Amino acid sequence: MGKVVIFRTTARRDESWAVIARTGRDTRVASIYPTRNAAEADCEWRSRQVAAYRGFLERNNVAVPHYSIRPYRRADLPRAWRPLPALGFLHGQC
Repeated sequence: MGKVVIFRTTARRDESWAVIARTGRDTRVASIYPTRNAAEADCEWRSRQVAAYRGFLERNNVAVPHYSIRPYRRADLPRAWRPLPALGFLHGQC
């Protein structure tokens, strides 16, 4: 009889989950999390914040950011990277 082997998907040590903000052609890493669940929760929270201000953004011709998550390595971050506030694009930070 054969032996059943279970493979578990695990992220590499240097791989984290990034929340990505897209505004038009501009893409920026908004935040980094060690787990996918934490990144998904932040992504949903950011999306709710944008939805709450959607009317304001459209009246002022501000591009509405779209948030998503993806695996990301800390080594790929720029040296001067800082987390992006949820509505940071209102202050020209996106």
